[in-house]
Amino acid sequence: MAKKKTKFICQECGYESPKWMGKCPGCNNWNSMVEEIVERAYTKSRGSLGAASETGKKPMPIQDVPSEKEPRIDTKMKELNRVLGGGIVPGSLVLVGGDPGIGKSTLLLQTSHQLASNGQKVLYVSGEESMKQTKMRAERIGIRDPLLFVLAETNLEFIEEAIDKLEPTFIVIDSIQTMFYPTVTSAPGSVSQVRECTGQLMRIAKTKGIAVFIVGHVTKEGAIAGPRLLEHMVDAVLYFEGERHHAYRLLRAVKNRFGSTNELGVFEMKEDGLIEVLNPSEIFLEERAKGASGSTVVASLEGTRTLMVEIQALITPTSFGNPRRTATGIDHNRVSLLMAVLEKRVGLLLQTQDAYLNVAGGVRLDEPAIDLAVAVSIASSFRDRPTNPGDVIIGEIGLTGEVRRVSRIEQRVLEAVKLGFTRVILPQKNLGGWTIPKDIQVIGVNTISEAMEHALEG
Repeated sequence: MAKKKTKFICQECGYESPKWMGKCPGCNNWNSMVEEIVERAYTKSRGSLGAASETGKKPMPIQDVPSEKEPRIDTKMKELNRVLGGGIVPGSLVLVGGDPGIGKSTLLLQTSHQLASNGQKVLYVSGEESMKQTKMRAERIGIRDPLLFVLAETNLEFIEEAIDKLEPTFIVIDSIQTMFYPTVTSAPGSVSQVRECTGQLMRIAKTKGIAVFIVGHVTKEGAIAGPRLLEHMVDAVLYFEGERHHAYRLLRAVKNRFGSTNELGVFEMKEDGLIEVLNPSEIFLEERAKGASGSTVVASLEGTRTLMVEIQALITPTSFGNPRRTATGIDHNRVSLLMAVLEKRVGLLLQTQDAYLNVAGGVRLDEPAIDLAVAVSIASSFRDRPTNPGDVIIGEIGLTGEVRRVSRIEQRVLEAVKLGFTRVILPQKNLGGWTIPKDIQVIGVNTISEAMEHALEG
């Protein structure tokens, strides 16, 4: 009998090696290499994505390829439709990741309910819960649909047989780390199993035109567990974010072949499931204190949506040799950079001060247009002078203290008008090329010092 050939695969990044190593050269993680058997032949044919089409067997000029615009499936959830780019594309493979207990299963179960109530046949496959447990969750959020089918199974061959018999239009796999393919000898959740199962689900989605949603576990760093190849194989990657002790959940698209990335959907977790938040700006600003120093409002873009978010800063004298710098919802390095600019260009002595910054509502802001609002919040708290509650502050700050232009300024200002703000402080370079609304005062500034004079006047 021939000796079975083995190789060592990193369970974090998928790096392969013929021998065991304590530290993975690919991701530098320790003790992540696991021995797996190399499969030479498979007992079952995989098929190919072009097997269902004669034109897929030979190259064609791109202008001769028939193009068909398939209608998207409406999920009846506006926030989910926004993140997906207008609805579910038939034949797409979507990966949903998030922390344990954040609400991934609840979100997909509610989506399955909406589709089933609209006449779509849905198959919900749970590898982590029994059918009775899934039924208990469904009853808690009021789901009873004859077209919503539940299956508790982890063997992908049995799942394929169920799909062939049922012929659903929508499938949920919860979760991909619990699935296994019998011809792959490694354990469920390993790199080989995750890669093989995802490949089989992709073939099912593309050849049968079935939309497949798969749930992925995340690591302690917040990234989806398994090989990076998993995110490359799927059509869209959605992250479900939020604190379990807060009611609001954020659904963010970081990859989408059928729509724009960085779209954001906002949900509120309640006893009977997830509720859509159609106007999150009002929610994020409803508890803002009037007349408090260190508070500013910024109009930030998340995909196609404008969010009005409060940025809070608390600057206090330090009790230690090195001052503390803590930021929640903002990049810590960006805060340190802005504080250095304030010291050098504005003359604020911040090297003896502790700084605590927070974005209210649990949102994470990544765009540079929030720089000016962060700087004004820090200066307001340091000088203990409150900002005008009717102001919105927008702008990117350079290292020389200049205020640089930002994108889509008109959309940001219109959102400020809609929520009743009376004044916007923005870059001078953004004043031309658009119509300023009559109901709001717009002030253009060139430097951070000019912005401080207007924002902290009085």
